[in-house]
Amino acid sequence: MPATKKKTLPTSSSADRTKAYALAVVAGEIVAGPHVRNACRRHLQDLENGHKRGLRFDHEAAEYAFRFFEGMLMLSEGQFEGTPFRLHSSQAFIIGSLFGWKRADGTRRFRRAFIEQGKGNGKSPMAGGIGLYGLTADREAGAQVYAAAAKKEQAGILFADAVKMVKASKKLKQRLEFSGGEGREYNIAFHPNGSFFRPVSRDTGKTGSGPRPHFVLADEVHELPDRKSIEMLERGFKFRRQPLLFMITNSGSDRNSVCWEEHEHAVKVAAGHTEAVNDPTYVGEVIDDTTFSFVCALDQGDDPLRDPSCWPKANPLLGVTITEQYLADVVAQAKAIPGQLNGILRLHFCVWTDAETAWMTRATLEPALADFEPEQLHAGAKVFMGLDLSQNRDITAKASVVQTGVNKDNKPLFDAWIEAWTPGDTIQARELRDKIPYTVWKQQGHIHAPQGENVSFRHVAQSLADDATRYSVQMVAYDRYAFKRFEEDVKDIGLALEFVEHPQGGTKKGQPTDAMKEAAEKRKEKAEGLWMPGSLRLLEDALLEGRIRLRRNPVLVSAMMSAVTEEDKWGNHWLAKTRSINKIDAAVALCMAIGAAVATAVPKKKLVLAVAG
Repeated sequence: MPATKKKTLPTSSSADRTKAYALAVVAGEIVAGPHVRNACRRHLQDLENGHKRGLRFDHEAAEYAFRFFEGMLMLSEGQFEGTPFRLHSSQAFIIGSLFGWKRADGTRRFRRAFIEQGKGNGKSPMAGGIGLYGLTADREAGAQVYAAAAKKEQAGILFADAVKMVKASKKLKQRLEFSGGEGREYNIAFHPNGSFFRPVSRDTGKTGSGPRPHFVLADEVHELPDRKSIEMLERGFKFRRQPLLFMITNSGSDRNSVCWEEHEHAVKVAAGHTEAVNDPTYVGEVIDDTTFSFVCALDQGDDPLRDPSCWPKANPLLGVTITEQYLADVVAQAKAIPGQLNGILRLHFCVWTDAETAWMTRATLEPALADFEPEQLHAGAKVFMGLDLSQNRDITAKASVVQTGVNKDNKPLFDAWIEAWTPGDTIQARELRDKIPYTVWKQQGHIHAPQGENVSFRHVAQSLADDATRYSVQMVAYDRYAFKRFEEDVKDIGLALEFVEHPQGGTKKGQPTDAMKEAAEKRKEKAEGLWMPGSLRLLEDALLEGRIRLRRNPVLVSAMMSAVTEEDKWGNHWLAKTRSINKIDAAVALCMAIGAAVATAVPKKKLVLAVAG
């Protein structure tokens, strides 16, 4: 989305500030990145339809939170010393969303919040203010509020912001009591309510009774070495009716980290689909009604080193807490010292510096998706298949392709569909690990999950046997991984089909079959065996030219949207399982199937027009 000139929010009553920000972002009046735009679309959609899920927006509760920030809190450093905490429009959207959205029982909707912004955009003071709100204004008896981070010293920075705000506010200073000497405070107590606010150490909860947090403020999530401290605190949420885990962070560089997991989940929640990390197109399905997402990021194609117009996407408080001159100086530094480039992109422009480039966009895939019944449309037709087998953790996938005709350029048109299996005994554990809704897919009939910790290849062999009665199965392309074990099941049930090896990666080609040699001779080409770069290119061409129709299945959609590619110096590229975000077995099987379908094709003597959509 191209950047537009930043405008001032229209004047509105404070109770409407949350909606006003969302409307201004969606209208392009406020420059924001893709995930913040999605968060705003989600808010507006929930205002329309949230009541169907028992959700409502409580304007009075949002207003109450605004009054606390702007009437009780004072800022305490630099140019803002001694000034009231006037919420920026983006901060009002965050605060209003967290405290305004309610469930049917009157408790707050959001129990978790993930805020990712560029450095210097006021995350810590906002978190400190939320902590003080939970301590004094949330009407929670015995509230325990914790500032948490990778190190206690880091947690102490956020806590120190809260201490300074209390000391700068006459109203709060009279009501709260500190423990520790001047500059060494380690606890803020609110005695009338029996509540406290303190930084957390790694030893919290190891001795004595465990913590029972009301609010947890997790700072610099990208620096957390593991999830232990957050999990320990979240376990205590069971004692509270409406707890809150408020996470703030810069972008990180480790995709095997707590921060990446939370980033990934927040992006999916805002967009409303599970492939949003690769393509943030807004879909609006409900993934997690308890998580609030505000993830700043650039759009694809934005260049912060050359185009300042995209800077507000990562820095919503640009011109307030951080200046354009400061960012200009940072950019100049990145250009002068290349070794600092990644750190600057990460800290100031919300770029995950090790992120992979997705293979497929939603805009390319969506037109190909359709609902159709292969058994009804293609009974008896010549079908070519791809088979990607797995062991105990992956998905086993079978793809089927049938040619439905040719287009005006005499290029083939295809229908394609997949069938998938995953081990039933481990489905819930892998659902948590992979953050993919395997259980929902199983209930909706999109994936089989037979009992066992491994996929029984007998189920796959029997499925092929069923296919052989419905269609004229011409060829089954396979990856040799685990094929010998599968071959035993094929022999046991007496299944006789032509299985042809389809090597993976980009270096090896399979051996051409007699049918491939014959077809190549008729095409006046050299016969070649199956290989992944060739099959992938055929699928890409069919998608880009609108020549393939894919039966809608979230297993396939997830695989297509999660895949990334590897490339050699000659420009050959192939799907890379180890570097892809989620399981891509269905996409691999589809590539093999279309490769098999084209390998034995010969030119049509007579033009047959058909439509693939």
